[in-house]
Amino acid sequence: MLDKTKIGHQFQPFTIEVEKGRLKFFAKAIGETNPIYFDEQAAIKAGHKSILAPPTFAFTIDLDGPELLPVLKLLDMDIGKVLHGAQEFEYMANIYAGDNITVAVSIKDMFDKKGGALEFVVLETRFCNQDDALVATALNTLVYRN
Repeated sequence: MLDKTKIGHQFQPFTIEVEKGRLKFFAKAIGETNPIYFDEQAAIKAGHKSILAPPTFAFTIDLDGPELLPVLKLLDMDIGKVLHGAQEFEYMANIYAGDNITVAVSIKDMFDKKGGALEFVVLETRFCNQDDALVATALNTLVYRN
């Protein structure tokens, strides 16, 4: 069983710069056709300060930390038994090319089902820009198969 005393644990925050090229690549990869996601002039003309990050881009920011899924090490989880169960986003503001986003992840909840055969770890991620404004939150549910 996973150590439920780790609920509330906060991992070391990190900051990354959102690069234009990366936004353009991501938009292309997901099949986005709206030019505000890859053409800076179109984004500015539409009232944005720069290229806008597509809605699910925040997930990729979370993967840029110094360690991929540090929760695995903290809870001594075998990555071969981990499934991605769910992902939710809430946006308070836009993320733009040139923003410096600080990512702060914590363990929000842990629970089990099927007599402990399946354990769930809910991670909450907060994304704040260079002005310390909260621009998005995400909930990521990992499923651990025992």
